[in-house]
Amino acid sequence: MQNWIFNIRSRSFILLTILFLVLTAFVYYEITESFDQSIISFFSQNVGNPTLDLTMQYITESGEVLWMMGFGILMLIIPKTRRIGITLMILIVISTLLTGYVKCGIDRDSPDFEYEGVPFPVEISRDTYALFCEGGHDASYPSGHAARSMIMAIILGYALSERFPRGAYLLFLYPVLISISRLYVLQHFPMDVIGGTIIGIMLAGVLAKRTKLYQIFDKSKT
Repeated sequence: MQNWIFNIRSRSFILLTILFLVLTAFVYYEITESFDQSIISFFSQNVGNPTLDLTMQYITESGEVLWMMGFGILMLIIPKTRRIGITLMILIVISTLLTGYVKCGIDRDSPDFEYEGVPFPVEISRDTYALFCEGGHDASYPSGHAARSMIMAIILGYALSERFPRGAYLLFLYPVLISISRLYVLQHFPMDVIGGTIIGIMLAGVLAKRTKLYQIFDKSKT
């Protein structure tokens, strides 16, 4: 997991920043519009399996802000994982606001396809928040769910990497499932979840380096 952790002045962070800016420009100037629409059209035509519909709906709701903040608070309460909890809560707030303000600037409409699968058991939650900026939570690019889920995978994976060096990578299945679920329920385009994922990597990589999460097990032994 060390390759996912870096300083803000590192080559990795600079390259990720450039990649995000290029991707954002592509979305803003609608260069990827044809690709995005074709993928969402495919998903819209292949919903309707009750079991899969409900599974994807519950997966996508697990990336909602309040659920993740609740998990962060739980980590904060447990002494051994307090550092993880603090890190997660800070990153969840920052990523939710950051993706919200980017949405305000890009102002890309969400997919205009009617979801014809099993009705949602609960109303779809807000993806992001942006103070003093109307409409940010209704825009599409980038995905706050994708950003938060990637943050969760990197922070937890990094914290567990010394004790479970290979198993920690299994946590990356979570952001993959979140991203697929956002497409499946027709809330985002592919470029939206890719953009959100990049933001999540950038934020988690920098803060995990500073908080030294890998030391949690060393600390628990003393």
